[in-house]
Amino acid sequence: MLRYALTRGVLLLAGLLVSSVLIFLTLRVFPGDVAQLVAGTQASREQVEALREALGLNRPLLIQYAEWIGGVLRGDLGTSQLSGASVSAELIEKSRVTVPLGLMSLAIALLIAVPFGILSAMLRGRAGGTALSVGAQAVAAVPVIWAGMMLVVVFAHWLGWLPAQGFPRTGWATPVRAFESLLLPALTIGIVEGAMLMRFVRSATLQAAGQDFVRTAAAKGLSRRQALVRHGIPAVGLSIVTVLGLQVAGIIVGSVVIEQLFTLPGIGRMLVADVGTRDLVKVQSELLVLTGFVLVVGFVVDLVHHAIDPRQREAE
Repeated sequence: MLRYALTRGVLLLAGLLVSSVLIFLTLRVFPGDVAQLVAGTQASREQVEALREALGLNRPLLIQYAEWIGGVLRGDLGTSQLSGASVSAELIEKSRVTVPLGLMSLAIALLIAVPFGILSAMLRGRAGGTALSVGAQAVAAVPVIWAGMMLVVVFAHWLGWLPAQGFPRTGWATPVRAFESLLLPALTIGIVEGAMLMRFVRSATLQAAGQDFVRTAAAKGLSRRQALVRHGIPAVGLSIVTVLGLQVAGIIVGSVVIEQLFTLPGIGRMLVADVGTRDLVKVQSELLVLTGFVLVVGFVVDLVHHAIDPRQREAE
């Protein structure tokens, strides 16, 4: 187990390094000049060049990258080229919205996918199973932004149960209001991601139902449904753990869109705003944090999968 964890850890660090290089170089291809943006349209060429030198934009890319990644290794994500604010401090502040939103979305997705995916598999060949399967495919095909708008129309405008936009200025000091503000966005992401995961759970359950240990349990006197519930469904958990890394990536992408739709002051909305103003230091640090989070989740999922799957331990 230790050797496997070390191997995966090395791959994680390599993935972060490659990601940082790609993020840094890709952002330098974008059109526009942050120095011109800061200086304003009335600034002279000499003023813009002086500002470029002050911001370090005229230095070689290798030096810029080395200074940035060196700061990251020290825990310093840099400062905004526009406001001079600490990127780390802003990310911590915005994560108070984005992290709870992601956790709520994941919980909703699992609450939808696991029971309904298993039920759909158990009702295979019946009208109920077909209806669940078709419904999951239809919901999974819905763009998350369209799903969000529909939920706003129903729950915010028609029923008036939940706020349509915004987050309380007091933040989590007023937990009920904060929770209500995140519930509709979390439902939007969770329903769509849950429908995608539900199809996977259904497929994994059907595959488990065809395994020898389930057929053996049925041959010993259990009904096919009892054999599936007692012996097949626990095996489905292993498959769910495997796909959770992909689900987390989908939730992060969905959060960027949903935070715009619901005007939530989270990392996704901050990232979109910083891309528009070409605040390169902030953008590259935000992208690296999001990428690193996805890679770390994949690393943890790999370790959990290895720990609970005896086949992988035997292969060592």
